[in-house]
Amino acid sequence: MSKPLGYYTNSTPGDDTLLATLQDKYGAAFEKISKREKLVILTALASHVGCQLEGDCREEIFTIAKQMIEQLTIADQTGIMEAIIVQIRWGQNFVVEKQESPMQQ
Repeated sequence: MSKPLGYYTNSTPGDDTLLATLQDKYGAAFEKISKREKLVILTALASHVGCQLEGDCREEIFTIAKQMIEQLTIADQTGIMEAIIVQIRWGQNFVVEKQESPMQQ
């Protein structure tokens, strides 16, 4: 069973905030939002947060992501998402500096 949003956020029941409104409408653990809808929210938030961070993304990471999509089961893919979310929230931040292409050297 999922924990309520307040466990993961600074939300307190009864607050007059977006999180309180969402909990009222969709449940304290978003139980009234489908798995597909949760993935849409996750995708949008991940994209937004990623754009706020410094550094670049290595080309090989896109290849790795494609391989994961093609070769891993849905269960393994969601497990990887969970592991990455924990690492993003609580782990160290390795920053990839912008790499010069051979034409710029």
